[in-house]
Amino acid sequence: MDAERILAGQRGSVPRYTSYPTAPHFADQNGLAIARSRLRKLPAGEAVSLYLHIPFCDRLCWFCGCNTKHTLKYAPVEAYVGALITELATVRETAGSRLRLAHLHLGGGSPSMLRRPDFERLSSALREHFDVGPETEISVEIDPSDVTDETLTGLVALGVTRASVGVQDFSDAVQQAINRPQTFEQTRDVIAALRATGIHSLNIDALYGLPLQTEERLMATIEKVLSLSPDRIALFGYAHVPWMKKHQKLIRDEDLPGTMERFRHAALAADRIADAGYRRIGIDHFAKPGDTLAIAAEEGRLHRNFQGYTTDACQTLIGVGASSISSYGDAYVQNIVPTAQYEKAVQDGQISAMRGVQLNLDDRIRAWIIERLMCDFAFSFDALEDRFGYAARSYIAEAKIAVANDTFGLCHIDGNSFAIREEARPFTRIVASWFDAYLNDSSVRYSKAV
Repeated sequence: MDAERILAGQRGSVPRYTSYPTAPHFADQNGLAIARSRLRKLPAGEAVSLYLHIPFCDRLCWFCGCNTKHTLKYAPVEAYVGALITELATVRETAGSRLRLAHLHLGGGSPSMLRRPDFERLSSALREHFDVGPETEISVEIDPSDVTDETLTGLVALGVTRASVGVQDFSDAVQQAINRPQTFEQTRDVIAALRATGIHSLNIDALYGLPLQTEERLMATIEKVLSLSPDRIALFGYAHVPWMKKHQKLIRDEDLPGTMERFRHAALAADRIADAGYRRIGIDHFAKPGDTLAIAAEEGRLHRNFQGYTTDACQTLIGVGASSISSYGDAYVQNIVPTAQYEKAVQDGQISAMRGVQLNLDDRIRAWIIERLMCDFAFSFDALEDRFGYAARSYIAEAKIAVANDTFGLCHIDGNSFAIREEARPFTRIVASWFDAYLNDSSVRYSKAV
């Protein structure tokens, strides 16, 4: 396939589709009512997932696109953990009963900067307000530069079962360009220490598209990542969005690889990871064949949420913390973003939800189509009709029209399914955008499509 022609002839930037509608289309001020309504409707004992956001870092990496801020003092972090604990109690009170915790993910920012007493406080609060059992998967994002013996003790107290270690790139030049110093030896030793605590399920995040990143530097990083033998690898494309994240202006545009260079780097790195025996998962994840993510992909049970690809099949994902996003099946809600305003709302006994959107039938059908494309690179017309009945027929017709108008041959009708051709899978976000009803009328700017 002529990638250059495709990228020139299609949208240059599209959403990453961790939700549909995407966050820019949530409406201001109606999230609180949605959150209260959905929490009150949850049956007692319902299996739910939790996302806890830690919006602090002890250094600000210039490539970061997360809602976080730099702090050299721990007191604000300690106070914020207190607000998280208060919000967990408010969620339980609003729901009216204990809910069963299937998945818990701590993201940031840098959750690994928490000190042992705060991990212990969170652990106690979670077990007070939710049913946490041996089957609960608890994952945390790790910055190796934060990890101390106290951190490891805290992770054990929380009951962490999976850790995601940020690497990005091991090249000194690239690390200086993104303000992320981190040696291979430091990373190797932290991973060994995590495994020694009993956390044997490990993911490593690597990035392509970074400033001063060359093919040689990227592939050297991939070889070092493979030598650590993680269970999963995420190979993300750096999202350069300085109009949204002002600190990214510290990265010089002239140091960034061009679109076709990004494309080649991504393909080379993905092929090397696959050659090492990892199963390709969606557009940017890889897993060892026996990993639960690989098994879910093989069995058609893969899902996608705000943390990326997941085995989490819960209908309800409750976001706790500033800027966190909740998913209630037929609605999304985002919490208050500024940390100080979030903490005030929580201490006043409020749920911190602010922005939200209730999904109509069109939203729910398109969300299902886009998720299946992002996870399976195809969707079945029969499955669409089984799920949505007669309403599915117009979307099947829309899919057939999309194939007829597809001058680049990215897709085809395969039996009774709409499918992305295997060689066109790097362009999956572009194909998914064909089913996005909000995109043409939106002035929102997104990151590069590849």
